[in-house]
Amino acid sequence: MRAIAEGLFTQDVPPRLIGGRNRHTGRIVFPCPENGDFEPHPLSSEGSLWSYTIQRFRPKSPPYEGPENFSPWALGYVALPGETIVEARLVNVAFEDLAIGMPLRFTLAALDDQAEQPRAIPAFEPVETAA
Repeated sequence: MRAIAEGLFTQDVPPRLIGGRNRHTGRIVFPCPENGDFEPHPLSSEGSLWSYTIQRFRPKSPPYEGPENFSPWALGYVALPGETIVEARLVNVAFEDLAIGMPLRFTLAALDDQAEQPRAIPAFEPVETAA
């Protein structure tokens, strides 16, 4: 899969999100701003669910470029200890099993798994189901 956008995650196995570390203050953000104040900083691959919602309707196009056949998905804010909170899709978990504070691990998911060349998006999954 090719990335939805360049510079979001490393090509390592397993991949990691690429945040930005402020060169002057040390503050870490995601994504990495494209200016001289920040340097790329690989983020922790594990965190905890800080908050979430279920996306139950297809977002407007543009900018959404996902499949026409819409299926609801979980969207979470994941706290990466000592770093930042990131927003990403939550995968490999039933909606009813989501719980604030649950441990999560970074992974990649396909924006449209029916596409000929699916694009990879950042996602998190429960640690106990991560492979």
